[in-house]
Amino acid sequence: MPEKQLNGKRIAFLATNGFEQIELTEPWEHIKAAGATVELISPTAGSIQGMHHDQLGDKFPVDKTIDEVDAADYDGLVLPGGVANPDTLRMNQECVSFVRDFFKSAKPVAAICHGPWMLIEADVVHDRLVTSWPSLKTDLINAGARWIDKAVVCDQGLVTSRNPDDLPAFCDKAIEEFAEGTHVGQTV
Repeated sequence: MPEKQLNGKRIAFLATNGFEQIELTEPWEHIKAAGATVELISPTAGSIQGMHHDQLGDKFPVDKTIDEVDAADYDGLVLPGGVANPDTLRMNQECVSFVRDFFKSAKPVAAICHGPWMLIEADVVHDRLVTSWPSLKTDLINAGARWIDKAVVCDQGLVTSRNPDDLPAFCDKAIEEFAEGTHVGQTV
């Protein structure tokens, strides 16, 4: 990976309590090391609780709340998984709109594990090739996606992966897509 290929890029991480900690921290570290400015966005201020599967992880400080941000200010978006995290976020219309706005602007989005639940709620997976945690397969297919079981799948700037074991491939592909920028032909 070329060093600092994301200089000048701002990448948003959207999460709330219950996110799978390594699915936030590993992409965060790789994307930051590639030169991007990274910001943790959440519906509430303060800090949010990470998880190690079903065990409490660490708390992480929120940089900005969802009502303080606009997708236009970012070059890409990362959606970590964890069961509670996307399930809570998809019930927040501001969060759903924030995700949808990245697709309206054809900006790259990376979602891992249960993160694609937000893509379903934002109605942006129709006719897209994706992967996810296996329990989301039917939900994604019912939303019009074409689901396959691969470590990382990329479709016009949308990067998806299945689980923490896929993080090396997920991080590399996300950085590549963020470096490339907007994707012509990507539509909502």
